[in-house]
Amino acid sequence: MNQVAERYFGVWKRSLIQYRSGRSDSETAVYWLQTPRLFADLRIPSISLPSLALEDLSHSQQLALCEQQGFAGVTQVDEDICQWHRKLDYQPVNDEEDIGRMHFETSERLVETALDESYYEIWERLPDSLGSCRGQWLKAVDEPSHQGCLLLAGDYFIFAASRPTPITPGTHLREKFGEPENSFNPASLLACELSFGRHNAGETPWKIECSTLPAKTGQFLLPSSVDPFAPAIFANETVMSSLGTYSPAGGWRCAPDPQW
Repeated sequence: MNQVAERYFGVWKRSLIQYRSGRSDSETAVYWLQTPRLFADLRIPSISLPSLALEDLSHSQQLALCEQQGFAGVTQVDEDICQWHRKLDYQPVNDEEDIGRMHFETSERLVETALDESYYEIWERLPDSLGSCRGQWLKAVDEPSHQGCLLLAGDYFIFAASRPTPITPGTHLREKFGEPENSFNPASLLACELSFGRHNAGETPWKIECSTLPAKTGQFLLPSSVDPFAPAIFANETVMSSLGTYSPAGGWRCAPDPQW
């Protein structure tokens, strides 16, 4: 599997998306972290929600979380065409491809355009995301369908993990709330974590700045004792046994990068 060109490495923050219809969005918090193969992307609308556990949110607040997006997987680049193969997704799996035409206006500013020109997005690279760049795909020791990844770029991280219990394919998460089989525990539909933040070179705990789980924002993913630059970080027992809000009972194990 080929690696992504180094000029893509780091964390890219979206400053604008403009649709052919005229609609635009510059308010949603959107971060894309790209490593040599793996990527993660989270998109949090500018809505005000309390920092509560999912089960403590009201039904309307849970429905508001359905508008979030986040995904992770493997990136494929062919000349100026970039395709993101999603291997875990906050929204239900569907048949739509995530693919765009990429143009570097500068080394730090990237424009993505839909192949049918239905939208374009402007991405700016965060300066502190340059430097060490790597990632590891993860699977639960006791349940291989429960997957995740930890990606590092410069001073930033994204941790992504699928729901402990998978959901069936569909068009949008909000539609799942109306299905009878989900009425007894709607919070389980939202238990897909994508958390973005900074580790300050291990001098402080790894602070989460933005997450699909409202209660995680401002909290810590890992303690400062975990060195983000350690060669054996993915063999660290603290990381593999406790990473994430819904850490599997048997912990995580390293897994090969997913195939396209």
